[in-house]
Amino acid sequence: MTISRRELFKVSLAAGATFSIPSVLRAQTAAADPLTIRMVRDNLKVYDPIWTTSGVTANHGAAIYDTLFALDSNFMPQPQMVGNWGVSEDKKTYTFELRDGLGWHDGTPVTAADCVASLRRWAKVHPGGKLIMARARDISAKDERTFTIALNEALSLLINILGDVTAPLPFMMRETDAELPATEQVTSNVGSGPFKFNTALARPGASFTYDRNDQYVPRHEAPDGLAGGKIVNVDRVIWNVISDQQTALAALQAGEVDFLDNPAIDLLSIIDTDTNLEVRGLDKGGVNNVLRMNFLHPPFNNVKARQALLHLIDQEAFLNVLAPDPRFRETVTSIFGHSTLYTNDANTGWFKKGGDPEKAKRLLQEAGYAGEKVLILQATDLGLGPSSACQLLAETLRKVGVNAELAPMAWGELATRRSNKGPIDNGGWSLFITDQADYALGNPVGTPLLVASGDDAWYGWPKSDEYEALRAKWADVETLDQRKDLARQMQTVWWDFVGDMRLGQSSQLIAHRKALTGLIAMPQILPMWNLRIA
Repeated sequence: MTISRRELFKVSLAAGATFSIPSVLRAQTAAADPLTIRMVRDNLKVYDPIWTTSGVTANHGAAIYDTLFALDSNFMPQPQMVGNWGVSEDKKTYTFELRDGLGWHDGTPVTAADCVASLRRWAKVHPGGKLIMARARDISAKDERTFTIALNEALSLLINILGDVTAPLPFMMRETDAELPATEQVTSNVGSGPFKFNTALARPGASFTYDRNDQYVPRHEAPDGLAGGKIVNVDRVIWNVISDQQTALAALQAGEVDFLDNPAIDLLSIIDTDTNLEVRGLDKGGVNNVLRMNFLHPPFNNVKARQALLHLIDQEAFLNVLAPDPRFRETVTSIFGHSTLYTNDANTGWFKKGGDPEKAKRLLQEAGYAGEKVLILQATDLGLGPSSACQLLAETLRKVGVNAELAPMAWGELATRRSNKGPIDNGGWSLFITDQADYALGNPVGTPLLVASGDDAWYGWPKSDEYEALRAKWADVETLDQRKDLARQMQTVWWDFVGDMRLGQSSQLIAHRKALTGLIAMPQILPMWNLRIA
């Protein structure tokens, strides 16, 4: 799942170039600095892109690891680490041969055994991977560069699943790392991708450094979305952790940095007036803002309490704080997003401008709500919008008699705490707000947010056997019209048991200096390769 990113890119034009750099950045600048991109972003608390769905970690993974397939600009999977592949006549056995030139950052070659182990680990946590494993008869290496996936039952979506960009992405790791259980974090940061993680210069909570992998052999095709050649045009990327967005914007305006990902909504008017800057969306579908509820503990283990929230929420009120500019927002009532092929209006009679607080009160009474504390995890370092949305949520709940309490914390801490399945007094939680790329919500096989399998589901752990029985049919439906009909059935059930809540759709904006080019417009991942400065 996509999660909000706060990134600033700064490109110095030549070694030794002099800038008026904020003190937090100045310490990273040497007298003979190589061609460097400097970024300011959320703190990277988790290195393992399989262990978490955090967008920060997914972008870390995209820098240092690689994938077997990658999506082009038309969202079609193309070979990336794979050189050649084929499928048997009965569509049950896939054979993959790795391309030339693949090597780990430690100097050893990438092998088929590495890929097999990586796929098995990823498949423990990704919905699409679980589907592959449910049908797999065998996944094994045939020689140093060739492996097969043999299925008991054909799966036409297999290549699409391997190329999906919904976190966790199927990043390939060394066999020794991939043998670690998916529930334990890999911390070695040794990949085969276009950047190397500089462990010596890592300063958790302050900065992280990535150096160009001079041994990386890009594909010969031109860059196309996340597919094609990953050409790195700089020597180094430094991610600095700066929580104050005004300081970051000041650096952007001064030319000390060149790129700001998802700028704070309260700063857009300032950016609009600067002729050297441009605001636009790289991911045209934007993100759906989502409220996740904890199904394991009161009060939201009761469907009536979840239905109460469904009727209580006023999406437009939340959009006023999440995306105040009407140009960059829409209400959304479909679990399949705002603009996917499967967006529909089934079972959306609950949606009402302003919400229905009185009905919410009645449903809470029917749920037997008795004043239990409702703890809202509040990320305070993602700009004004997300934090204010949590405050609005608490106020809205209190108005109908809910004992709502905020737990303010950095996003990195929230990304870790949300995995706690315990009660509130043991580090658990009741509600948190996140987001997911609109693109991802068109794929219930791949996005964790559309899974309702209980303990195996994404954070909140929604459970509905009826819904899961319908979702299980998705991979085998043959026509678009049949999938659209299935999507309506799934959505009807979802809004009955209320797997989560939608708080509206908003554009995923970026601000950059007009001199910066080479930005790749794709959902979920913001590549560090391909960037150039005029």
